[in-house]
Amino acid sequence: MAEAVFHAPKRKRRIYESYESPFPIPFCKEDTLQRDFKVYRAEIINNNVIVRNTEAIKQLYGRGYFGKGILSRSRPDFSISDPALVAKWKDAKLGMPILTSKRYQRGVTWAANLMQRQGQEESSVHKILEDYTKPLEFPKEDQQNNELNHKLDRDIENVERKAKLLVTNGDSVKPDTENESQSSSPENMECTECSAHDPLAKYASDEQKSRSSDAFGQTHYLTNGDFVTLDCEPEDCVEQKHLIFATDRECDHEYVLVQETTNCLDDEEETTDEKVVTKEKLVCRRNPYRIFEYLQLSLEEAFFLVYALGCLNIYHEEDPLTILKLWEAFHLIQPTFRTTYVAYHYFRSKGWVPKVGLKYGTDFLLYRKGPPFYHASYSVIIELVNDTFEGSLRRPFTWKSLACLNRITANVSKELMLCYLIRPSNMSDKEMESPECLKRIKVQEVILSRWVSSRERSDQEEI
Repeated sequence: MAEAVFHAPKRKRRIYESYESPFPIPFCKEDTLQRDFKVYRAEIINNNVIVRNTEAIKQLYGRGYFGKGILSRSRPDFSISDPALVAKWKDAKLGMPILTSKRYQRGVTWAANLMQRQGQEESSVHKILEDYTKPLEFPKEDQQNNELNHKLDRDIENVERKAKLLVTNGDSVKPDTENESQSSSPENMECTECSAHDPLAKYASDEQKSRSSDAFGQTHYLTNGDFVTLDCEPEDCVEQKHLIFATDRECDHEYVLVQETTNCLDDEEETTDEKVVTKEKLVCRRNPYRIFEYLQLSLEEAFFLVYALGCLNIYHEEDPLTILKLWEAFHLIQPTFRTTYVAYHYFRSKGWVPKVGLKYGTDFLLYRKGPPFYHASYSVIIELVNDTFEGSLRRPFTWKSLACLNRITANVSKELMLCYLIRPSNMSDKEMESPECLKRIKVQEVILSRWVSSRERSDQEEI
């Protein structure tokens, strides 16, 4: 198998992150390997492979640079915080997203428009959002945080003793048979499914329930990530709500800090003239329109994680897909998948990090270690040929188009590589329907370089 000579990659001047060991997990004892190895979950949505879990996103991108954030440039680190405000309040160490008042109101408007499109009346939407986005108090000192956390733990224990209901997957179910039948009805099941994606939907339903149960003194509030209904005083509920964000438990609400400005008189001014001073403060509120960051994997990356590393399971409509089903499904989604995956598997096995090269007119860009550390070294064009280097080319080039592509590649300090996948002449199409075909396909790399006649003459004259 012929092989091209790789040149040293060009390292980036500024690096803002450390290098993590890629998948698979580094060599260690067998028991440690089994304990640390995890299998993550992905889903096929609209012919795209999406990872939702936060820990899975962090591991898959950090250990091999698989995929990209749908809201980020590359690393999925999207934040709703305003960078200027984060720098301004960095000494406070609040640990919560910080927004401007204008941006927060924009989110409220989006939430109102969404609820109105769902068929709710304008007055009802205004009432729900007004109650949902009301200011909440938050502690500012570490000592207050510790005291509030201890108090929250004690209150939760009291809540669990008082609550005479079952909480399953965020659904409140009372032990009496009447409520059990109601909670298991199709209407309530649909409401639960909708509330899993829209926190306002769950909050709206709870608001309606609370209105009908005001006479009994029942209050809805959040504890341990679940909504429960208790016979308690409203003051207890308000105090609990203020303590929710101080814990690390995941919940359906997202709490943010909104910078608001207020005009007041300067108390230090001793003159008779009144002086108005503008002061800025942070107000804790709930975010009515949440934006989620997901990791989007290319088909080649997703199949490599499933087939080569075995650290990913892909589901379609809650059904897990086998390797053969994925091989067939990805081929239907992308007819050139089998060809591009063979090249992707080959370069990954040699230590390169292939990324989509669409912006430079090629199939792949090859990075050493990862995009944060090195610039891409090669732009790769992939072709599947037979033993005599003949076949129906995916991208037939003319001399003019090849020269243009080579000039573009040279202008971005890369080299153009033609990657030929050599398929044996006795290999049938039936064998290509399984990933086992990788064992019989050979790879040959050809690096193109522009020949400059004047430079050649000058080199000969020097000799």
